[in-house]
Amino acid sequence: MATEENTEGFIPVHGGYRNLITFQKAEIIYDGTVYFCRHFLKKYDRTTDQMIQAARSGKQNIAEASMASATSKETEIKLTNVARASLEELLIDYEDYLRINNLKKWERTDRLSLRFNELNKTQGASYNTFKKAIEHEDPEISANIMCCLINVTSYLLGRQLVALERAFLNEGGLRERMTRARINRRNKQ
Repeated sequence: MATEENTEGFIPVHGGYRNLITFQKAEIIYDGTVYFCRHFLKKYDRTTDQMIQAARSGKQNIAEASMASATSKETEIKLTNVARASLEELLIDYEDYLRINNLKKWERTDRLSLRFNELNKTQGASYNTFKKAIEHEDPEISANIMCCLINVTSYLLGRQLVALERAFLNEGGLRERMTRARINRRNKQ
């Protein structure tokens, strides 16, 4: 949850991660991964735990980065990148599943990949938007739709990192905001 704007101090509005498309997509990825692992992997397979933890890490680090942004742009940037790295690990697990099981990995031009692109344009897309594909009885479709979701989210996290870098270069970090706030307070007295 975002804090109220602080016009007198130096702690900026932060939080609001539930409004980030990257968080929303990461939540779909987490839920979809739990479904996939429960339905297509063995119950005590170590990969199940690894995949669910990677999906969870992607989602949770986006939230933590957003909350940390108030006092540490460095932490926000690092955690956003950790989220992206966790999702990359998860992507490799899905690709491994497809390869090991001799299932086709969709190309961007495949009919179902193009259908994903259409669904992905849905405003306010949720798990239900992709549910038919995620919960498909064919693991090839389920794994590929998860790969598509991860690729899109990873791309968006990359753009988010560029925006965070730009914001830091333009606005500075906590120490600079603290100094500006203190100077402004002195000048008003």
